[in-house]
Amino acid sequence: MQTSKAERYIGLCIKAGKLTCGFNALAAERKEVYLLILCASASENAKKSALKLKNKFGCELLEYSRGLLEDLTGKTNAKIAAVREKNLAKAILSVLDDDLKIYSGGKG
Repeated sequence: MQTSKAERYIGLCIKAGKLTCGFNALAAERKEVYLLILCASASENAKKSALKLKNKFGCELLEYSRGLLEDLTGKTNAKIAAVREKNLAKAILSVLDDDLKIYSGGKG
């Protein structure tokens, strides 16, 4: 399976140390967050928590549906990730596709 541009940008975030994974880590995050990425396999409670984090940080929330977010990030059982670098967040938002789209909340 070929890697999309958005996935490559997420890889750059990891290499730069600008990606935080997990709900507990994000709840304690004090730095600026520019983009949240939620795994499509997340539970309904996790999705509600993600919407709360979206409101806390005032940023976009994307849903990743190509595979598991943990496979993309290399973090076991990761259901949410945060991009903490403004330009990388803008780059990811500029190359959205069917596998990575804006999450509107709710079912479906």
